[in-house]
Amino acid sequence: MSRARIGLDARLTRQLSVGMQTYARELARRLPRVAPEYDYVTFTAGGNFGWSEQVALPWKMRRARVALAHFLALYAPVVIPVRYVVTIHDLIHLRFPQYFKAKVGPYYHTVVRSLCARAARIITDDERTIEDLVALLGVDARKIRVIPLGVEERFLETVSPRVAARPYVLYAGNHRRHKDLPTLFAGWSALPESLGVDLYVTGSDDFGGELKRRSTAHRQIVALGEVTASELAGLYAGARAFVTAALREGFGLPMLEAMAAGCPVVACASAIPGVLKDAALTFPPRDSAALRAQLLTMLTNDELRHATIERGRQAARALTWDRCARATADVYHEVLQPS
Repeated sequence: MSRARIGLDARLTRQLSVGMQTYARELARRLPRVAPEYDYVTFTAGGNFGWSEQVALPWKMRRARVALAHFLALYAPVVIPVRYVVTIHDLIHLRFPQYFKAKVGPYYHTVVRSLCARAARIITDDERTIEDLVALLGVDARKIRVIPLGVEERFLETVSPRVAARPYVLYAGNHRRHKDLPTLFAGWSALPESLGVDLYVTGSDDFGGELKRRSTAHRQIVALGEVTASELAGLYAGARAFVTAALREGFGLPMLEAMAAGCPVVACASAIPGVLKDAALTFPPRDSAALRAQLLTMLTNDELRHATIERGRQAARALTWDRCARATADVYHEVLQPS
């Protein structure tokens, strides 16, 4: 008996965040090995919204005779000629519409709503997104499956920590408004200057002089620019803590990567996924004073810091990309061979 063919939409388009691209790459790479009961056809060409997505991609899927398609992000053709599964990492654009362009909302309420309604199954990263899918898009919760993301092996390996003149805490991620970097900057600035702890932020300095105004001779905020995955592993290993004030994440892959690398995490309670919440210190949204208090505790209480590191490592060791891929293939089986 021939094996069913799975079509993976693994286009790494510019609309995909770094975490979404990592997810697509890791599943496309690992599924053939961890779930060899299926054949896989990977579609990587083309962008979003245009002819290549709306016409060429469904034509290629039909021609390849896939039994089931998996759209690894929420960008998909309006007409899909086969049964399909879709991954929706989050609905941050609907949860915080004031932070995004006005045209985004209608796209979600029409195209994404229809995509979810017609999907055989919907995969998401965390229980919180189930609530959003049901409340904001009217999705039937019975067809949603939660599969936490994984961590690359490189972050679990012992690496040389970043060499720095002073101790530092790290934020890794983009600078979109829902990341609430003003709360992060305010909380860090309220730390005792005598600690001499810098704040490293990935990405370019696009803060209009804010970093310079908050920096002194004894501590500073450093914009690192773009960093590679190997550089990021060293940054995690050298940091006194990873800190994020983001109001919401799909999963928050940098938090998991930091834990894997032995870097303790201080995070906004509404951003950290359920599978990691017991392995971090948390604070309420938009509360810079609480952020400052938790960060100060992490920097000055060695016993708590080491305990948090160990809890984080234990959580990270359980969340591999192989596990994520295997659980994803189980969803395919559920659709193709219902009991």
